[in-house]
Amino acid sequence: MRGWLAQHGEAARLALRRLATAPLNSALYLLAIGVALALPAGGQMLLASAQRLAGITSAAPQITVFMAANADRAMAAEIESRLKKRGDIKRIGFLPREETLARMKANPGLREVIEALAANPFPDAFVLTAADEGLQAQEQIVAELRQWPRIEHVQLDSDWVRRLDALLELGRTALLVLGVLLGIGLIAISFSIIRMQVLSHRAEIELSGLLGATDSFIRRPFLYYGFLVGLGGGIVAWLLVGAATLWLRAPLGELVRMYDLTLALQAPGPRDSALLLAVAAGLGWLGAIVSLRQQLRQKSGL
Repeated sequence: MRGWLAQHGEAARLALRRLATAPLNSALYLLAIGVALALPAGGQMLLASAQRLAGITSAAPQITVFMAANADRAMAAEIESRLKKRGDIKRIGFLPREETLARMKANPGLREVIEALAANPFPDAFVLTAADEGLQAQEQIVAELRQWPRIEHVQLDSDWVRRLDALLELGRTALLVLGVLLGIGLIAISFSIIRMQVLSHRAEIELSGLLGATDSFIRRPFLYYGFLVGLGGGIVAWLLVGAATLWLRAPLGELVRMYDLTLALQAPGPRDSALLLAVAAGLGWLGAIVSLRQQLRQKSGL
């Protein structure tokens, strides 16, 4: 075991020396991989923020019941009594027409128009919260309430929930496609990097083979090289995402304050950071394996 660990340690040190030998090329490799990884990592950060925002702003869809314009308060009380007897309605809120009129007059853009009207054009209304948050159950309640007398219109406020869910699903799918494409691109980058390393150390590889070195011994430093390049690219990606988080935090904070929300971009946590670095190192290692399988067979007959 000690000899095996020593061999791996020496291979890792050799890979580090090869990275340090060409610092400019190594920096460009890490930057290219880092940018490729930062795109899906940053997209995941934004998607997580959007999901948190959806959790903050979304509540159970409500059902709004508008009384007929000529319905008086007694008729509204009768409808409210019938609503309270239903077991499928959890909460009932009453909006008198006078309150709606006052709220509309408080809007500077509507005040003059409202005051020019001879009578209050707004009906009494009820805002209901169903006991069952399922869309099918709520649509059934809406269909039944539309048959009641003195009710002009019943509206289920669920369209925005559907749109939000559709947008989040689109974001998740797009992020998955982007991650897969960029992962393939990272493997291709690692393939090319290891290919150049094999070509530049061709004489060393051939000499090692002549001296009796095993295939594993020859491949090991290149595998560690791919691993370290991928890991370094993951660190660069983590730094880029962190910098983008700090850069976008202030303008996003101003935006959410305008809508009276409490939300801030968060840099990747320990779990996400570890996953990013593990994926980066694994893809670098995989690219090295694919490249070595081809290049060493072609160049040294191994």
